[in-house]
Amino acid sequence: MEDEQLQEMKIDNADLMQNVAQSPNAETSGSCEPMQNGKTLITEGKARIIFPCANEVFYNPVQEFNRDLTCAVITEFARLQLSSKGIRLAVPGEENSSKVVADLSKEEKDDNLEQHPSDDQLQEEGHKVAAVGQVCQDGLRVLEALAASGLRSIRFAKEVPGLRSVVANDFSSKAVELITQNVQLNDVGHLVTPSFSDARMVMYQCKADKALFDVIDLDPYGSPSTFLDAAVQAVSEGGLLCVTCTDMAVMAGNSGETCYSKYGAMSIKARFCHEMALRIILHSLDLRANCYQRYIVPLLSVSVDFYIRVYVRVFTAQSKVKASASKQALVYNCVGCGSFHIQRLGKMAHNGNNINYKAACGPPVGPSCEHCHQRHQLAGPFWAEPLHDMAFVQQVLSAVGSNPGRFQTGQRIQGILSMALEELSDVPLYYTLDNLSKTVHCSSPSLLQFRSALLHAGYRVSLSHACKSAIKTDAPPPVVWDIMRCWEKLNPVKRERLSESSPAARILSLEPKGGVSSNLQEKRKLHQNKRKACGEESDGAHLKNFPCKRFRQGNCSLGDKCRYSHETEKEREPRDAS
Repeated sequence: MEDEQLQEMKIDNADLMQNVAQSPNAETSGSCEPMQNGKTLITEGKARIIFPCANEVFYNPVQEFNRDLTCAVITEFARLQLSSKGIRLAVPGEENSSKVVADLSKEEKDDNLEQHPSDDQLQEEGHKVAAVGQVCQDGLRVLEALAASGLRSIRFAKEVPGLRSVVANDFSSKAVELITQNVQLNDVGHLVTPSFSDARMVMYQCKADKALFDVIDLDPYGSPSTFLDAAVQAVSEGGLLCVTCTDMAVMAGNSGETCYSKYGAMSIKARFCHEMALRIILHSLDLRANCYQRYIVPLLSVSVDFYIRVYVRVFTAQSKVKASASKQALVYNCVGCGSFHIQRLGKMAHNGNNINYKAACGPPVGPSCEHCHQRHQLAGPFWAEPLHDMAFVQQVLSAVGSNPGRFQTGQRIQGILSMALEELSDVPLYYTLDNLSKTVHCSSPSLLQFRSALLHAGYRVSLSHACKSAIKTDAPPPVVWDIMRCWEKLNPVKRERLSESSPAARILSLEPKGGVSSNLQEKRKLHQNKRKACGEESDGAHLKNFPCKRFRQGNCSLGDKCRYSHETEKEREPRDAS
């Protein structure tokens, strides 16, 4: 009986293969085509998978960006790891984007073009070349712990060079059958191995066998918390962990107690919740790694759509683990105005060549907010160090930008990575313009105006990829609210409608300390409509109305030929009076 079922399965697979081969849209990226037996052929990137329409195996087309970004990150990670072994990656499309240099000093036309060296030339010179779809004996061992249809693993095999093996694991028998079928369809059986097991057992077993994975990808349906302990042990020294969290309601503060039980941190509802979710998962990863004398180094952390995605490297060093407490922090967030203060859990004191690790002193705030007199919420702990490795992000961005046809979502990848590069790396969390304006009940200034005000005040400022209206700055809350008071002066609100105990009334009750200085106001009056006047009068006679700076400083040598006025202030007063 089992032999008959196996024979029927082989016949069905053969029919599906024939239908796929005859499909006219098989090479179209992102296509979806109905097939026989109630199944669908899905094409994404270089991979083609057969997906049951009954939704027996999970597949989410929205996360194509996630898979594209992961292929790009693993490619650059492989380039980083294999370069020390003298192995060069051959990525499709990169050789076509290399610049062709013409030597114009010679008379030859076509023979003097300097082409990018081919793979054969590199091999002759003693360099090893790792190509896509080929087994690299010194390459990376990859585990997709929750593979579902196997799409991600197949894309790794067909789009990422420098791989030795890929294990596509799932704890669903139907999913493993589908993975096996899709591996045969894409002819990547030499690289991808289907696995039917509990993901944690696979990782614990590889730890016991001392056969660690160089890359582990965790993309569960929901929270990855149950897999993190095994993952930080099963990844090799300096290996890469790729983790997705889709339980954003929990991480964004809807269930703070649930967030603590899963990730060891209390979340709150705040405007910076998306960045805090990133920092909570990084804290959880580092905390679990510390149990085994290991620590993490984030390469890239992004919040997109309905999920967050982090890429971290894991290292082992007892001395580095001691510094982990100083990398975590708590946040005091005012429930009235949204002001927040960061409190580190630990601190490092340098004493010559020695480092003393101590508990941090605090709290940084009083019992109530100094601006609106409301109470504070305490959240965390969370990761307070940089979210990205800027050099690595730049490397991924350059690779994606120089090979625009490689990914369907390449433009979006470039946009998010560009934003990540501009973020202030040493400033956790952010304000949002809409919330600042809502607090004082006034219209919202533009991002450009608010950024300019902070820069003129002498502080740093940037945007954030996690929120389109975010303002990251090292300016303290008093400066932020002083700028809002100055803005309210230009756009006044009806204060009689404000309750005396409201955050808006208490914040606006103080006079702004900033604003435009008197010297700057005089300079603006002096130069008002100057450009317009210059356009109307071409002879330059109007310039005599403006004092000469060099004359006032006593070093103008032009005399009467100077186009500006050499009159003193006393000489100008009678004319102004008349």
